[in-house]
Amino acid sequence: MTLLPEVQAVVDKLNGAEISFTDLTVPEARQLYVDTLARSGGEPVAMGAVEDHRIPGPAGDVAIRRYRPEGLGTTAAPTVIYYHGGGWVLGDLDSHDRICRQIARRCACQLIAVDYRLAPEHPLPASSADAIAAFAWLTTHAAEFDIDPKRLAVAGDSAGGHLSAVVALAARDHGWPLAFQALIYPATDLRGVARHYPSRLRNSHIPPLTAELMAWFGRHTTDQATDTGDWRVSPLLAGSLAGVAPALVLTVGADVLMDEGALYATRLRDDAVACDHAHFPGVIHGSIEMYAWLSVTTAMLDRVADALRGALAPG
Repeated sequence: MTLLPEVQAVVDKLNGAEISFTDLTVPEARQLYVDTLARSGGEPVAMGAVEDHRIPGPAGDVAIRRYRPEGLGTTAAPTVIYYHGGGWVLGDLDSHDRICRQIARRCACQLIAVDYRLAPEHPLPASSADAIAAFAWLTTHAAEFDIDPKRLAVAGDSAGGHLSAVVALAARDHGWPLAFQALIYPATDLRGVARHYPSRLRNSHIPPLTAELMAWFGRHTTDQATDTGDWRVSPLLAGSLAGVAPALVLTVGADVLMDEGALYATRLRDDAVACDHAHFPGVIHGSIEMYAWLSVTTAMLDRVADALRGALAPG
């Protein structure tokens, strides 16, 4: 895999790091993840308003963070519900604060980031249950958060892309309003056999998401009660994708998850779902959170924001 020169420089930096996530305890890895994304994401973009709230979930309250960019006003607005990445083990509202601000500003929409229970304390599909419940609650309480239910999308990166795909399937099944889904290098197949995808093998040594880290996530995210064939765990295995919201699926070439993201885009199209597959060759997993490190991140953010803005436009 030939990397973009600026991406190769980041890979060299990551390979030279003294500390690896897999060498740490889960709490230590969570803090390192927050610290790393704070460095790679750059200075936070100013917002007109940022508010933290808690809403009911299936196992207690779920934390959310509401972003409204300057100039949006206070009326019902197009809204993106965002789910953070982190392998269902790492990540929170703080780790992805910068990307949420970037997307909200670039697509001139309200964005509501949703936290969810993490493994290993809560193995899959607990995070999926939280993601679905939060979306359902927000759609039924749209007026409280100035959400225009006719202009509502979900988006997320990596594990958050997985959760966005799961929520889109649940929205179809329950008849909840959803105009669009933006899946950023999503994980869609958590079965053990997924390790044989060519991109899993070809890119296994490329950080940040190496085969070693994938195995570490796998040990933490599932237990004996987890059915990896459940669509809430492996949305690629859903019986049909027909009728889900139109999608943008973004993949990157130097990523172990590239194949399953591309396969999900193919399945969407095969089931007559409008799907734009945006592929960035020579780019690594996690790049959309690297605004301070990579110029290609701007193009990735713009591609996502343009798709969201177009899908949530009036009329």
